[in-house]
Amino acid sequence: MTDLDEYGRPQPPVDGDELATLAGFLDYQRATLAWKCRGVDPAGLTATVGASTMTLGGLLKHLAYVEDDWFVRALFGRERSAPWNTVDWAADNDWDWNSAADDTAEELFALWETAVERSRAGLVEALTHGGLEQPAERTWPDGRSPSLRWILTHMIEEYARHNGHADLLRESVDGSTGE
Repeated sequence: MTDLDEYGRPQPPVDGDELATLAGFLDYQRATLAWKCRGVDPAGLTATVGASTMTLGGLLKHLAYVEDDWFVRALFGRERSAPWNTVDWAADNDWDWNSAADDTAEELFALWETAVERSRAGLVEALTHGGLEQPAERTWPDGRSPSLRWILTHMIEEYARHNGHADLLRESVDGSTGE
């Protein structure tokens, strides 16, 4: 049983192996985003801070895209699935951010939660074929391929950076602060 903190976040293991530690910290960061976005009304999901156009709803949709892009597309070389495969990314490179205002909170959470579950399943699937050192199927333009270890670490960084944004956005919406 995983210990949860007062915000419902699973605590990463203090004595886990490399995989358990990386996956634990990624799940902690995912839970932090959920905590910062839950209970916010529709206006709060579209609120911005200062000159930024970033919103809590945009964060949920962007991170759903990032989950799918790394744990499905990059890791396995699979094609994008809906809704990402219907987007004209050349016309709007920030579609994930920009289109979130058209979605309900339920739609945004469902999209993000489904992407997280797909990512968790992708991690398990990948580990049946090798360890953390295995390369992703999709290579970068220079021919290099990030390892599964790199993808996990990058996802922790992605969430940690955006959770800082979520802190500011949530506080501006209703004054909620914490950690």
